[in-house]
Amino acid sequence: MVQLSYYSGMKRKTSITLSEDVLEVVDRMTPEGGSRSETIERLLRDRITREARRTRDLKDLEAINRNAERLNEEAEDVLTYQVDL
Repeated sequence: MVQLSYYSGMKRKTSITLSEDVLEVVDRMTPEGGSRSETIERLLRDRITREARRTRDLKDLEAINRNAERLNEEAEDVLTYQVDL
C-alpha cells in the first residue's frame, strides 16, 4: 500500500498546467491566506490514499471470492455445533 506522510518536510518545485475550470475550483477550495500548492497537494494526497485503499479492498475482495465456497462450508460446519436455547 502507498504510504504518504502528511508532514513531509522535503518539497520539490515543479510546474503543471491546469485547465481554467480546475484552477477556479482549486482557488475556491484554497483557504484565505493559503496557497494553491498546499491545496493541490492535500487533494492529491487524499486521492492517492483513497485509490490505494480501493486497490487494497479489491485485492481483499478477490481473495474472499476465491475462498468463498470453503469459507461458507466452514461457517455452516460451525453452525452445526450451536445448541438450541
